[in-house]
Amino acid sequence: MHIAWGSFLLALLVIVLVPGPDFVLVTRNAANGARWGWLAAAGVTCGLLLHATAATAGLSALVVTVPAALLVVKVIGVAYLAWMGLQILRKSGVVPAGPEVDEPRSGGAVFLRGLLTDVLNPKVMLTFLTLLPQAMDPAADPVTQAALLSGVAVSAFAAWWLAVVPSVRWLSAFLADPRRRKVFERCCGGALLAMATAIAVG
Repeated sequence: MHIAWGSFLLALLVIVLVPGPDFVLVTRNAANGARWGWLAAAGVTCGLLLHATAATAGLSALVVTVPAALLVVKVIGVAYLAWMGLQILRKSGVVPAGPEVDEPRSGGAVFLRGLLTDVLNPKVMLTFLTLLPQAMDPAADPVTQAALLSGVAVSAFAAWWLAVVPSVRWLSAFLADPRRRKVFERCCGGALLAMATAIAVG
């Protein structure tokens, strides 16, 4: 089995490092405290794992071959990202009483939001469908290769969050200033709206 590890890992590195909706969600929650950041990271990682499992099982490929199904996934994903962005922008107009403003109400809600952010992002699904086949050996078992490559991809993202969440601590202190926090919140909300627009027109 001759997997093209070089090109696969290079492409994966670029995908991991380029900020997406999950990065915005994790860093914003981590700014409220490490616990919230870890929960958000766990949610997006589980969402990624679901996409990896679906790609390995061939379900994602089936969705892509049915235009109506892919359109539904895309519309739901765009609507969800836009809703999150608008919610953040709405709350950013409230002047905080301290650094703990807008702290999430429950760990379950933070985890679920992270999970849905990745599950409802069609670009994540398409990433697996375009990245994995390019690295696979046509002569070897596709399921085994897909499972292996998917596992590496999920592990890479999990390792990235292990580095990102602790590094956001300094951001919490920086955001103790209400004015700085308002700018940060608006940047996060605007980024999610921009990503929703990019997916919609992509």
